[in-house]
Amino acid sequence: MTVWRLAVREILHRKLSFLMGVISVTTAVACLVGAQTLLRADRVITGHLLEQKQTEVEQSIAAKESVVKQAGADLEDAMRKHMLGLGFNILILPKEQSRSELLLNGMTATMPESYVDKLGQSNIVTVNHLLPSVTRRVLWPEQNREVILIGTRGEVPIQHRALKKPLLEEVAEGKMVIGHEIQKELELKVGDTVTFQKQEFTISAVHPERGSTDDVTIWMNLRQAQELLGMQNLINAILALECDCAGDRISAIRAEIEAILPGTQVIEKYSQALARAEARSKAKESAESALEQEKKSGQATLLREKLGRDQLEQQHTGFAAVLVPLVLAGSAVTIFLLALANARQRTEEIGILRAVGLKSQQIILVFLSKATLIGCAGALLGIGLGFWIGWGLGGLSGTGLAWQQLFATGNLLQTIVAAPVLAIALTGIASWVPALLAAQQDPAVVLQGG
Repeated sequence: MTVWRLAVREILHRKLSFLMGVISVTTAVACLVGAQTLLRADRVITGHLLEQKQTEVEQSIAAKESVVKQAGADLEDAMRKHMLGLGFNILILPKEQSRSELLLNGMTATMPESYVDKLGQSNIVTVNHLLPSVTRRVLWPEQNREVILIGTRGEVPIQHRALKKPLLEEVAEGKMVIGHEIQKELELKVGDTVTFQKQEFTISAVHPERGSTDDVTIWMNLRQAQELLGMQNLINAILALECDCAGDRISAIRAEIEAILPGTQVIEKYSQALARAEARSKAKESAESALEQEKKSGQATLLREKLGRDQLEQQHTGFAAVLVPLVLAGSAVTIFLLALANARQRTEEIGILRAVGLKSQQIILVFLSKATLIGCAGALLGIGLGFWIGWGLGGLSGTGLAWQQLFATGNLLQTIVAAPVLAIALTGIASWVPALLAAQQDPAVVLQGG
């Protein structure tokens, strides 16, 4: 009779002992495979959740970028429209116009009116809204008072650009626009007719109080103002508005205009220019701040999610580090005790086998063969049970993740492949001492005792 047949007969004769051994090995292997599956499932779910959260954050940031971009554009547009109310902030004057004289007595030097047309037909990019004007402090003889007379025509379009809504509407011939102080003192209203230097004008508009020289200013058509002042085809200044594209660089504006109109100078009204620059800067900062806040919030959300998953993985790793060695040790002890009890129960049988010529090595092989069968059966059951438990406890059931993702790194597959080897080694080592004790018994003594 062969060693394997003896081992099989032994298993069939002592089914409970075999079953207990298989259960012990199954528990150990299931614990090992289940722990490894659970830890791998944690990493797979962590990666899946972080990927989902990253996608959500990116979508949120993209949506915020769109909203912020639109809000920034709306804000900049609103600021731009508000800043347009500040009026023209660039003065183009004749080179000979003294700045001291300008501040003390107003504009005195002149230049050809054709300059504004030349500027409009150029490729200028640093300014917009070109408005030629004449300006003089004059006596209104009919009212016996001094006023500031400004003659303007319609804004001159820049040919290479789209038409823009004018900052200042043209005053039609025979019409007059007056400042607040003049209206208050003379008790004039829209529609009234007045005489100015022997010419009749109809009041077409009254400006509200501005707290500046505008309050004592009258505006009329440029051609009529030139005739009254004896300045046909001459102007004192070209008013313009600095473009956003200029980047608030007065030096760039001066260089471009002086290249087109030699013999002129450029003066910037600092307060208006500064207000426009600050408004654009605030609009940009507001948009960038909102977007940066959204990015920080998204990163914080990802960090919290990662820290939470890392903490869970550490808890599972710590638990497995304690549980798996304890279960393996318990299984080894159980196999050892079962093998020892089996050896004692089979003392007479072993003595008979020895008496009929079975060698010690064969007796040991019978015990080890049974241990191998227990290890194989327990390993197969344990792998299936452990994988099922790890899959369930790992929370993979409802995620839609493929089970192949668990084997992406190869660690779990290595554990499953090594589990049968470990189980056979465990049962073999645990059964070795009882098998050795049984094989060393003297058959004569055993049979005599029986």
